[in-house]
Amino acid sequence: LGIGTNAQYAAFVGATGYQPRQWKPIQGGRELAAVNLSWEEARLYAEWAGKRLPTEAEWEKAARGADGRIYPWGNIFDPRRASVLGNDYNRVSPVGHFTAGASPYGALDMAGNVWEWVADWYGADYYGRSPAHHPSGPEQGEHRVLRGGAWICHPRYLRCSQREHQAPSHCSRFIGFRCAQ
Repeated sequence: LGIGTNAQYAAFVGATGYQPRQWKPIQGGRELAAVNLSWEEARLYAEWAGKRLPTEAEWEKAARGADGRIYPWGNIFDPRRASVLGNDYNRVSPVGHFTAGASPYGALDMAGNVWEWVADWYGADYYGRSPAHHPSGPEQGEHRVLRGGAWICHPRYLRCSQREHQAPSHCSRFIGFRCAQ
């Protein structure tokens, strides 16, 4: 479970000839998180790589662990553990740079760096009525879910439980993706 990098996305573009709408390779940014990708572009990459986007429940479990922590590293916000405002980066950082911010499962960049597309459609009340085990989100919707917060976000948006949503066609310099097996 790792954030997709520019190098990985460039390999996909080179191998498939796919023409992304907004993503561009960044000079000297091979290990930075790939951004400016729609949900569909993230899904296409994951499929090409033999992976998939994680479900929202999988993403949250990987971030929080079994003890339900607030941030991947614990219950107190620490800007030194993530690519967020207030540390030396203040921008998208190299993927995996903040090892002290690892989740209980060893997943990196689960808070800060970039918002991450997950597989699920968004439903505001979905978790109040979802199955207790392996919920996979609503069957349809207008928006897809984003998790993790970006480097520019206030700490409240970096909590493991924070949910955001956008139209699947939305692209932003604050949005990337992560793959699951």
